[in-house]
Formats: sequence, structure tokens, C-alpha cells
Amino acid sequence: MNLYKILPIFILASLFSMPGKAQKKVVQDSIKVFGNCIMCKRRIEASLFDVKGVKAVNWNVNTKNMFIAWRPDKVSIQEIHKIIAAVGHDTQKAKAPDSVYTELPFCCLYRDHDPHTAEERSKH
Repeated sequence: MNLYKILPIFILASLFSMPGKAQKKVVQDSIKVFGNCIMCKRRIEASLFDVKGVKAVNWNVNTKNMFIAWRPDKVSIQEIHKIIAAVGHDTQKAKAPDSVYTELPFCCLYRDHDPHTAEERSKH
């Protein structure tokens, strides 16, 4: 009979002493990333391919929106913005350093012009 009193206490103590497992929650969002062309797309997406916690990324050349799925326990959204800015592309929350931006190919210089418009193409 004494065992029946001790067993529930032992079970409860075991449950509370187990380390809690972190949730592996994946967050999805869309952020604005500035660029002009398919080379920009490759550069933006490639900057995030090897980042731990980033599960999916797809930047749309026309809308300038990037779909991203990531695990916030591995990488923060602020870090994602900084990574993209570090390769030369402005986001809603981070500006690319001018020294990096000016080294982008001409067609990727989104701050000054969009070389893919008819007006810009006629200048060259």
C-alpha cells in the first residue's frame, strides 16, 4: 500500500525533472528586398542558403518581395536582414553598405535606376 502512495509522486517528479524540448517552430513571412534582375535573385537567395535555421527562400524579381521560412530559435529576422544587406541589397530594416552596393554589376544597381525599363534600355 505504501508503494501506491510513492509511485504517483515518483512519476510526477520524473516528469518535472525532464528537460523541456524546444519547439522547432518554423515562421513564414514576406519581406521587401530591393534588386533588379535574375543575378540579384541568385545573390539574395544564395546569401541565405547556408544560414542555420533558414528553411526556404524565394525572391520575386517583379514584386521585390522575398518569401522566407525560418526557425527563430536558430536565426533572428534582424540577422536575416543584415545578411541580405551584407551582399549589397537593401531591405525594409537594413541598408547595404555603399562600398558593397557600388561593386554590384550595373544591372543590379537598384537605387539609381531599374535598367529593365524601356526608358533605361533606350539610354544604352
